[in-house]
Amino acid sequence: VQVVESGGGLVQPGGSLRLSCAASGFTFSSYAMSWYRQAPGKERELVASITSGGGMTNYADSVKGRFTIFRDNAKNTVYLRMNSLKPEDTAVYYCNAAGFQGLEYNDYWGQGTQVTVSS
Repeated sequence: VQVVESGGGLVQPGGSLRLSCAASGFTFSSYAMSWYRQAPGKERELVASITSGGGMTNYADSVKGRFTIFRDNAKNTVYLRMNSLKPEDTAVYYCNAAGFQGLEYNDYWGQGTQVTVSS
C-alpha cells in the first residue's frame, strides 16, 4: 500500500496551491479520503474529507469556501485545491484513506507534504 502526497511548497498569502495524493495497493474507489494537517506544536486536524464515490464532502470551518477536495477514481488520486491561503494554513498536510477491504477496516496515511504560507 502506498499513499503519496505532493504539491506542497512556499506560497505568499492570498496565493493558491493544489495538493495531490496518489494511492495504490488497495481498492481506492471503496475508500473515503481525507486531508489532515498538523502545524508545529498543534494536534493534527481534519481539513476536508470526501466519500468513496465523491458525492459528499466535508470541510473544517476554517477552510470552508477556500479549499476544495475532489477525487479521480480512475487515477486513484485525491486532490486538495487551496485558494486564498493564509499564514495560519501553514502545516504539514497528510492524506488519509479509510475503508473496508472485505471485512477488514483499514486506515492508511501518507508521509505528508509541507505547505508554508509566508511573504
